Amino acid sequence: MPTTASSKQTVLSFIKALNEEDFDGARKYTDDDLQFIGVMGTRNGADAYFNDMATMKLQYDVPKAFAEGNDVCLWYDIDMGGRKIFSSGWYHIEHHKIAWFKVLFDPRPLLEPAH
Repeated sequence: MPTTASSKQTVLSFIKALNEEDFDGARKYTDDDLQFIGVMGTRNGADAYFNDMATMKLQYDVPKAFAEGNDVCLWYDIDMGGRKIFSSGWYHIEHHKIAWFKVLFDPRPLLEPAH
């Protein structure tokens, strides 16, 4: 069973790899059956998730990370195509890998025309 510290480190390492566009490196921190649940949709399986990430190339600024046992919560600003969106992610770790995570944010800035 992962510890609180190792769960937090797994998630932060995953985010670091995504920020570096090291999708193979990020993939090492996820289960093959990764489930992503987001405001704009879901992805079932790590391959589906990483196919999207390679296209979207999001950037994450993490000011706060909380962990308790197998669960990690991040507060972050996600740069989505030049729009920074304040978000929260809840990551669940099983067997030292991210099994699932949920991301919540207000999608209205993404739905409005760019100025």
